[in-house]
Amino acid sequence: MVGLNEEVNKIRNGVLRMANTFDPSVRDFLAGRIWLRLHTPFPIETIDAHIQSQHIKTIPGIKTTKTYANQTRHICNRCENTIQSRFTTFDCAKCEGPCTYCRHCLKMGRVSTCTELIVWNAEQPIYPTNHTLAWQGILTPRQQQASNELTESNTKRIPHLIHAVCGSGKTEILFEPIHKLLLAGKRVCIAAPRVDVILELEPRLRAAFPETAIEALYGGAETTTDSAQLILATTHQLYRFRHAFDAIFVDEADAFPYTAEETLRRAVRKAAKPEAPVHFVTATPSDKLLNEIKKTGQISTINRRYHGHPLPIPRYDSLWNYTKHIQKGKLPKKLNNWTEERLRRKEPFLIFFHHIGLMEQAELLFKQLDTRIHAVHASHPDRKEHVQALRNKEVPGLLTTTILERGITIPNVQVAVVGAEQLIFNKGALIQIGGRVGRSEQHPSGDFVLFHHGITYAMDDAKKEIIQLNKGGVPN
Repeated sequence: MVGLNEEVNKIRNGVLRMANTFDPSVRDFLAGRIWLRLHTPFPIETIDAHIQSQHIKTIPGIKTTKTYANQTRHICNRCENTIQSRFTTFDCAKCEGPCTYCRHCLKMGRVSTCTELIVWNAEQPIYPTNHTLAWQGILTPRQQQASNELTESNTKRIPHLIHAVCGSGKTEILFEPIHKLLLAGKRVCIAAPRVDVILELEPRLRAAFPETAIEALYGGAETTTDSAQLILATTHQLYRFRHAFDAIFVDEADAFPYTAEETLRRAVRKAAKPEAPVHFVTATPSDKLLNEIKKTGQISTINRRYHGHPLPIPRYDSLWNYTKHIQKGKLPKKLNNWTEERLRRKEPFLIFFHHIGLMEQAELLFKQLDTRIHAVHASHPDRKEHVQALRNKEVPGLLTTTILERGITIPNVQVAVVGAEQLIFNKGALIQIGGRVGRSEQHPSGDFVLFHHGITYAMDDAKKEIIQLNKGGVPN
């Protein structure tokens, strides 16, 4: 059987070379991508044949130059990392000399001096123009205005910021502008810094665009050779794209690590075609982002949720010496009572912690109240399963780090923050955390409690901004 497959590949590649044609599935996969030559889902012989026919172009993984001071400077041609401390040089058996690799994008497969990256170098795919928008909801007047303004920005090819409070229906605002792009045969990407946001968006986008080829890309997702016109991806996955999209929408544009890593912001720009707009969607934009968009594009502001009810205002409750209590194997009484009340009323809940170690110590104590309570964090192996179980009402609640401060919608969820005075809970994080509460029309309110060992400016600033938004004001 193996011998037969080899013969088939030889014949197939021979035909490709003789006719100077190409395999459409190779084109559909590589178009707009920058990929490791040896890590494609195609046989090596097929890739080699396309390189020989010049349908695929190879580029070195690492570009090395000399500065004026005769110092060596490396650039990763995949992730565009230029931070020299993130490169390592070693004696390579393959190239029999000093070889440098990029540690910055190492998890996506090693890119080194002797690594070849491949890009598609021939005619591009033609994407369908027949797409159905199956979403039957009705936008509020303000949502519709923001949607129209976003479409206008697409037409002008300028960046746009949807600055809208948590639960205002930001995703639904995107539907019409995305649909119009798809009808024009454009390729679109929705990117987000957190995988949880992508997992939340995927079923909603598949339901809204049932006839559109959609692919979700994140760490652990299976690689396919399908030609997707609408891509959902974590911003890290955009390291693997170059000049691929006619428009990119960055959801939760203020979230870590996107705001902290310049290479991620460059990856988004690299993934867009040279004249394509990059749009942003968030409830808590940074001052830097606001100032940039004011200079180059348009901003649509929505300070009211789609159901018209106000944002939940946080309440403060002291929880003195909560760390010592948990370390001694006892839940603080107020936290214990709050959790028991949620269990009694069968209300789903999220309890946020600032430190994984403390949260895991507390998990054992919460399990004494209900064995189904779990703790999750960014590297937890069962995080996706536990979050889905909460959605499915199979577990009563979760303990979590700030990884779930956004990108999750649970009807009637109640939220507590343990240690709200900690630095990680800045104004933006607290507003996002509170945004989990009261998102559904059936349950537009709920408890949002900040358990603290001292009130901070961030807590007060978050509370003031929420009150201002409820009064109809626009954040400064």
